[in-house]
Amino acid sequence: MRWFGFGFNAFGQIHAADLTIDDGTPNGIKVITPRELKCHVDGSCCKKTSGLRASWSRRASLHSNGAPSLCLAGFNAARGVDVTGCTDALIGESFLVLAFPDRFESWHMDNDEKTTPVWSMEIKTTSDSAGPSLNLPLIPDGYIAINPPFYLPLSPHLKATRLAVGAEHSVLLSASGAVYTWGLGSHGQLGHGGLSSEEHPRVVEALWGMTMSSVATGGWHTVCVSDGGDLYVWGWNESGQLGLPSRGVRSGQQTQSSQAAADNTLEEEKEKDVFISIQAFPALLDITPSCEVTTVGCGSRHTAAVTTTGDLYTWGWGQYGQLGYEASCSDVPHHVEFFTKQQMRVVNVTCGAWNTFAAVVKEEVAAS
Repeated sequence: MRWFGFGFNAFGQIHAADLTIDDGTPNGIKVITPRELKCHVDGSCCKKTSGLRASWSRRASLHSNGAPSLCLAGFNAARGVDVTGCTDALIGESFLVLAFPDRFESWHMDNDEKTTPVWSMEIKTTSDSAGPSLNLPLIPDGYIAINPPFYLPLSPHLKATRLAVGAEHSVLLSASGAVYTWGLGSHGQLGHGGLSSEEHPRVVEALWGMTMSSVATGGWHTVCVSDGGDLYVWGWNESGQLGLPSRGVRSGQQTQSSQAAADNTLEEEKEKDVFISIQAFPALLDITPSCEVTTVGCGSRHTAAVTTTGDLYTWGWGQYGQLGYEASCSDVPHHVEFFTKQQMRVVNVTCGAWNTFAAVVKEEVAAS
């Protein structure tokens, strides 16, 4: 499995800043054409990367070949943190949280004088348990944040299997497939139909009775995938990150256009009523009628989804190339054709705030 990245690259989190790129972007600050990731330490290809975490300025690649390990790329990534044996990680702008079989550690990424973690927590193991069975940010009895306080408890009755944390809200997937949200709700990102905040996890009633398999959060929007491959979206849509008609996106497109048809003025006035800035309830989004969604990722203001056919679709804010094609914004999901042209099948996707990372395998071509 190989990983490719595109989008914001000012700190070399996708490729080293001194490399020459062929898509015409200045100084490699943005990468529009997907580039294969290289390990930060030795420059080798990240073909054995089992997982990837990203923030605005950094990337953490988890490796499963041999002993578990992790490599960092991006701003201040070369600091001396011992990651030997690390099984999972959460990376932020100030802190790096690491999971080991027997403990969790948080390191301050902006303080080179620190030789010990700023916080740690031991894991109680039993004879039939070999460390944590959940992926970060979930941990036994709670979850981990990338800023203090690092440990936050969860009620045992929730039986969480997945958790995603946005800029100011959280979304949890339970073992029964129910979705719970809490935190700030000012942009409708909680999906409860209003803009009020929730201090404690509250079930998203509009999805009750439908089993969900995956959840993801952007800065102020939320998406989830059902067992049947349907995609549900809610929250802020100013940049088209929900894939719903956005006034901001359409206005930008009209400004860039040199002509405006007078005959369409009346029709455009009628269309203003369907523009969606905030979607406070989950809305079903059809990406393509021919296939279902398998997994999804969210950046600050963009979204990426992988289909059962191995295709990648992206939409939302694309100023730094994080959509994988030329577009400052799009409120319509578009196919990232690069991988199809290279006969690659996308199997996973994860997003930083302003970039996108896709895991691919070589598409098998049937013998004639």
